Amino acid sequence: MPVVDVFNLSNQKVGTVELADAVFGAEINEHLLYEAVRWQMAAQRSGTAATKTRHEVAGSGKKLWRQKGTGRARMGSIRSPLWRHGGTTHGPQPRSYEYRLNKKMVLGALRSALSAKVKDGALAVVSDLSFTDHKTKTMVGVLKALGADRKALFVEVGENTNLQLSARNLQGIKTVVTKDVNVYDVLGAQKVILTKAAAEKLGTALAPAQKAVA
Repeated sequence: MPVVDVFNLSNQKVGTVELADAVFGAEINEHLLYEAVRWQMAAQRSGTAATKTRHEVAGSGKKLWRQKGTGRARMGSIRSPLWRHGGTTHGPQPRSYEYRLNKKMVLGALRSALSAKVKDGALAVVSDLSFTDHKTKTMVGVLKALGADRKALFVEVGENTNLQLSARNLQGIKTVVTKDVNVYDVLGAQKVILTKAAAEKLGTALAPAQKAVA
């Protein structure tokens, strides 16, 4: 099992923690990571692109000229897709790009992402994230001490108001609770910072189910 040091917010070592091998030391499956990121990005698409059909564009519905005898091609409406400013045929319409991804694949991808961060030395465990205030200056100091001044993901077990408020004005800094940890955020962070309690909870929650022995 991976054993990592536990630091306080001043980056002083205060102990160690043994991480769950099945979650933080799992085999890194790049295909699962790709599928999970693609799934999350698809769900984030707004899907609001739209064009107007011949029934929606502005223009009279009057027949332009009589059907026969003019020598011109028959035409029923100025709103025809054949005409400039007419309707669009088979154009995009508002839709959802979301689709379902198997839960086992999602959990497997999350284990791969966390394991990759451990392997790269980009995952840190802190004793707690108890901030005395919610000032941005406090968060900047913590980030500098932990060596994560660019893009960082903070993971806490429960809601932490001071943590959330101190990070909200900093670009690239995100805070989540353990139940909201996802592959896209983990891979996108330069450093993932978990509390000791959060690391233990993720180790339990993401562990693959054991098959029953007959």
